[in-house]
Amino acid sequence: MPRDCQHIVITGASNGIGAALAVCYAAPGRVLGLVGRNRERLAQVERQCRDRGAQVCIGQLDINDHACLRQWLTDFDRRYPVDLLIANAGVTHAIGPDNAPEPLEAVCRLLATNLTATIQTVDPVLHAMRQRGHGQIALTSSLAAFYGLPVTPAYCASKAALKAWGEALRGQLAPEGIRINIICPGFVESDMSTQFPGPRPFMISPQKAAVLIQRGLARNRAHISFPRLLSLGMRLLPVLPYPLASFFIRLSGYERAHPSRG
Repeated sequence: MPRDCQHIVITGASNGIGAALAVCYAAPGRVLGLVGRNRERLAQVERQCRDRGAQVCIGQLDINDHACLRQWLTDFDRRYPVDLLIANAGVTHAIGPDNAPEPLEAVCRLLATNLTATIQTVDPVLHAMRQRGHGQIALTSSLAAFYGLPVTPAYCASKAALKAWGEALRGQLAPEGIRINIICPGFVESDMSTQFPGPRPFMISPQKAAVLIQRGLARNRAHISFPRLLSLGMRLLPVLPYPLASFFIRLSGYERAHPSRG
């Protein structure tokens, strides 16, 4: 087993991609630090990972509690120097069916979780990795980072900021032996996806997403984007003239909110 995959921390590990990644990485000799808010779901993931031979340390906490988060990460890293951190926790929000703007309080909460708390997650681990001269950090952004969708303004903004921050860190830290990767999923079956107020094309399972992410991290890809066709479409939108890009957005049904479908 490669040294760079021995000690792994995953936030947002109680559900969706985070839970699937935990199980995917679980193996004898590995130590997994799993962070999430839901005790019951974390316990289920913990059992699955232990059944696969991994040692598991649970951090039941809210990543917006920065002091608690930093203390847990620092303690874990002291015992098990982190080789791979997957900062995956996040939330979503959308405009209302009546096309009303997102409430300011909801926007602030979303930015605090998706951006500020992610930076708070990375900071203590990154300092330790720089002292050791090696490590890998993956940031879960979104295909929504490539172009702002009118139905989810704050979510797109948070993921675009996270993508830009990760790209900057990748260039800055590569000479120091630190690998930074940006994960940009499309629609993955999860509680978050069910909240999206529009079509969800090419949706895949969390297990398939985890395999794609694990493969991309092993190859140190700068952007791990999927599914391929939706990724291509989102990457093309920013290079189109704005009227043409807006036409495709309207055609896709992402200009106004629709009732959420489970």
